[in-house]
Amino acid sequence: MENSVPEWLSETSEKKGVKAELPHGRRNYGTTEPSERAAQFSQASGNISAKRTYLVVGVLCFINLINFMDWYLVPGVLLDIQKYFGIHDSKAGLLQTVFLICYMLFAPVFGYLGDRYNRKKILGVGIFLWSGVTLGSSFIPESYSWLFFLSRALVGIGTSSYSTVAPTFIGDLFEEGKRTTMLSVFYIFIPVGSGFGYILASSVTQAAGHWHWAFRITPCMGGLALVFVILLIPNTTQRTAKGFGGQSITDTTQVAAKEHEPHSTAHTTWCKDVKSLGKNRSFIWSTLGFTAVAFVTGVLGFWMPVFLYRAELLHGIVSPCLEEPCRSSNSLIFGAITVGTGIFGVVTGAEVAKRWRKINSKADPLLCSISMFISALFLYVAIMVAQENIIATYVLIALAEFFLSLNWAVGTDMLLCIVEPNCQSTGIALQILVSHLLGDSGSPYLIGIISDTIQNNHVDSYLWQFRSLQYSFITCSFVGVFGGGFFLLTTLYFDEDRKEVFQRCRGIENKGYVSNEEGLGDKFPKE
Repeated sequence: MENSVPEWLSETSEKKGVKAELPHGRRNYGTTEPSERAAQFSQASGNISAKRTYLVVGVLCFINLINFMDWYLVPGVLLDIQKYFGIHDSKAGLLQTVFLICYMLFAPVFGYLGDRYNRKKILGVGIFLWSGVTLGSSFIPESYSWLFFLSRALVGIGTSSYSTVAPTFIGDLFEEGKRTTMLSVFYIFIPVGSGFGYILASSVTQAAGHWHWAFRITPCMGGLALVFVILLIPNTTQRTAKGFGGQSITDTTQVAAKEHEPHSTAHTTWCKDVKSLGKNRSFIWSTLGFTAVAFVTGVLGFWMPVFLYRAELLHGIVSPCLEEPCRSSNSLIFGAITVGTGIFGVVTGAEVAKRWRKINSKADPLLCSISMFISALFLYVAIMVAQENIIATYVLIALAEFFLSLNWAVGTDMLLCIVEPNCQSTGIALQILVSHLLGDSGSPYLIGIISDTIQNNHVDSYLWQFRSLQYSFITCSFVGVFGGGFFLLTTLYFDEDRKEVFQRCRGIENKGYVSNEEGLGDKFPKE
């Protein structure tokens, strides 16, 4: 099928004197280019080299690994924590809810700061906070369960600073084709970090004899990450990106003529940014789609090891956990599944999206929609067969997680091309806020409440401990179907919203900006 540039891109290019025919391999559908924001990122770091650029991405990936390891330390030893503090399912689910409420509430704050102030300092403070609090939580006595809940809230605040601003560094440094690849590498560490969180928590608890020791490993890694940030991440202030379009960054990057304003910030207020995003229908529907992704991911990540343990207990494969540490391999197995399916899913999703875009401009939302529908189907079947065949359950869960993982890199890349560069941190922050507020901040708690309610209405037995979670999990399949529908609605407005942002930024770049040949030269690494 012929790979053509959309009519609106060709028309705009002719008006601006830009060639409509893009270099081979660089044709796209109006995706964002980093432009001036990338220029200032480069200038702030002293004309950053290609090698330094990839080192920056490597540091961000390492921090992302630690970030999600911290997220899933609690689910990895949830049985032990429940025994230690004497809490039931509903209160145990509240642990993740407290964490995510603080995470999402502070995301817009860090999004505002990330669009206007030094992002390196924001990263450093966040890492120091969450690592220090995680270490401190390992010394909490069993009679102070409220203090453990408070510590998870503070960890949520620390991690929100990182998750909000980190993707914008990659958006600054790479153009559309390369950016998708780099984002896929970055987002691989979500499932990898999650999986290693389970594995670390379970293995260290078994080796040391107490779950406290699992919370003393990642803070050491966090200290190392803080050193990397200080030494390798350039000092940058996120500023308004004036250039925006489908051309190569080395061909059409724009640089501000007013070089006496190195510390100026975005020329819009936070309220105007939010209002603009509220009118972006693609942003709204895709955010609701990711809310469904977050809901399902939150439930699976928090409750699945416990669900699998109860299924094995029903089959007589394991013995009841009567004292700490609970001897169960479910966290290790589920962690390995999460790592494997996550890597394969993120890479596959990014590659399929890159190829599909060549023949369909709506490839990103379509891919997210299809993957959500298929994931919901596999998850429902996995839940239903758990009582009959535990091996089949593991296989089906792996397939459900694989299709769920297809969304990670594609989704962020989609956001970066439908949101103006000067408010991308705010866009990411609002997507974090909404997806966690309506998604995984409450989903573990909701499942815990449903489970406790079902158990309270039946005889206390291993069968109903299992069925209470089984029936609760069915909710996830329905939410997954809704998520696929939301992404499908995104396709209706995707090209229109991207065109609007493209044309608006092209209009801005004509006001006193010079071409790459006159300004930046070869400051950016080529593909």
